[in-house]
Order: sequence, then structure tokens, then C-alpha cells
Amino acid sequence: MRRRQFITLIGGAAAWPFVARAQVTRKHPLIGRLSFGSRDTLLIVRYINGFLSGMRELGYVEGRDFDMTYAMADFHADRLPQVTAELVKLAPDVIVAGATLEAVAAAKATATIPIVVGALAEPVALGFATSDARPTGNVTGIMPYVKGLPAKQLELAREVVPGATRIGLVDDVTDPKAHPQRQEIEAAGRSLEIEIVPAEVRTAADIDAAYQALASAGVRVVVVEQSNMLVNASKTIAEAAASKRLPTVYGYREHVEAGGLVSYGINLDWCQHREAYYVDKILKGTKPSDLPIEFPTNVELVINLKTAKALGITVPSSLLVRADEVIE
Repeated sequence: MRRRQFITLIGGAAAWPFVARAQVTRKHPLIGRLSFGSRDTLLIVRYINGFLSGMRELGYVEGRDFDMTYAMADFHADRLPQVTAELVKLAPDVIVAGATLEAVAAAKATATIPIVVGALAEPVALGFATSDARPTGNVTGIMPYVKGLPAKQLELAREVVPGATRIGLVDDVTDPKAHPQRQEIEAAGRSLEIEIVPAEVRTAADIDAAYQALASAGVRVVVVEQSNMLVNASKTIAEAAASKRLPTVYGYREHVEAGGLVSYGINLDWCQHREAYYVDKILKGTKPSDLPIEFPTNVELVINLKTAKALGITVPSSLLVRADEVIE
């Protein structure tokens, strides 16, 4: 993370309340933020500030044009139904859900309140849309998980460690968007004659054991799925990968900023910022079903050379010239 950006995030952290307001004066539209994460996590602050920045760019001022309330599950998926129910009782005009996990909880709790999702996946399979781009109910948003990306990440792993025939996969079995990623990676592995060795995780506490299992299985490089829990555990994963000296490929740049080796995927900061566009449209009367789900085109490659050096990896020049950002 660039120094200026880091300072901005810290400075903005005090600008939004950490506890959901029990009583909100309804002089303005109420936007409810639903998150699997914790109210004191820098990454969550970063995403919320991104959304609020998007709102300001559209001419909205918090406290003047809208109010915010927050429902946080503190990284306990089993708490999501309860905090979602409490949020729905406040009858917000829009619910902004961080990702698919929260979207599922919100959709179960209300069929009438519009739900905007910053990182939506599998909308058709989950019943949110008749096609990837056509929502049918009260859920819409941005879809950073794009078919084909997991296979590209597997190819990237082969570039990082040429000749690798056993590649590990950190598989979050609790996230709805993880299963199709595993299916795609395993299919790509078969076509490339690569053995995929999965290590299933449910919480951040499982990550160390997962890397131990992968190291014991003799894998030479690892791919980490795009998931809510895993991106919030970026630092833990980077430390586990370093301790086992396993080069790891990710789908989100946040992992590389936390010390991971390389990522290839959609910029989540852009997605969270883009939520404001949807909220603006809904507050002006547009139905969620009339707002197509978007597919970002800004796929980026980010490489951490400091991590490469620590792992004893020489990053191919062909990767360096393609990189959108190199962290040194």
C-alpha cells in the first residue's frame, strides 16, 4: 500500500461510527452497511471509506444527504443472520453488502429492501439473477469473480515456479463463491496435467494447518481462492506461506500488500467505490432489478519483489513487464 493511501485510510477511520446506531433520525435516507468483518479492521475501514468517497463524488454528504448504520459479524459467519435481522429492523433504504456471504444473509432477511453487493458471485446459482448480468429481485452489484480468472491464476503459478506438477489450493469451504473456483482450478489442472492438492479451511485459525498440510504433501506453489474470509486473513496467509517457504498466487492485491507474492484479479477498492453508483440510482428511484450486475474490466497483476527475495524466487522478466504494480 502506498504511504499516502495508508495515511488517508488511518485518517478516515474516525470518520464513520464503529457501532450500529440503535436509533437513527430519519431526516435522510438510511444506508445500512452489512459486513462479515470487524468494525476495527483496517481493511473494512478501507472499503467503507472507498464507498463514502464514491458517494462524495456523486454529491452526497453524510449527515446532510444520508445517514449510515453498520452491522458487523466480527468474522463469525454464524452471527450474520442475527446482525442482518437487526439491520433489517432499522428499515434502511439500501443495504450495502460487502460480498456474497453477506448478500445471501441479507436476501434471506428481506425481499424488499434493495441490496447492493460490492463483490458478488454466482448470482444465477444463488437465485439473484436469470443471467449473470440480469438481476431479478432486490440484489444487484459488482461481480469481481469472473470465470476464467482461477485458471489464469493457476497458469501464473506455473510461471512463478516453472515445471511445478503439484500445486496446492487453499479452499474456503464456507464461501459460496469458492466452490466454482475450485472446480475451475481442478479442471484446468487436469488439462495441464497438474495435480491439485486442496487444503480446506473454514476460519483464519485453519490457515497454518492448511499450509503445513500442503508443505507435507510436497506442493511447490499454492493458489489461494478469492473469498471474504481469506482476503481478511491476508496477513495470516502471508506469514504461513513465508514460514513454509511456499510461493503463493492470489486473486486480490490486498494479499500482496500484506506480504504475499503475486496477485492477479479485480481491484476490490474499485468495486467498493462503485457501490456508490448503485446506491445513488436506487435513492433516485431505480429498482435493483433495473441495474445490471457489472463485470469490472480492470484486472491487474501485482508482484511483491521483497517477498520473492525472501522466498528465494526469481520472478521471470516476462511477469515483471506485465505487472501493473511492483512492490519493492
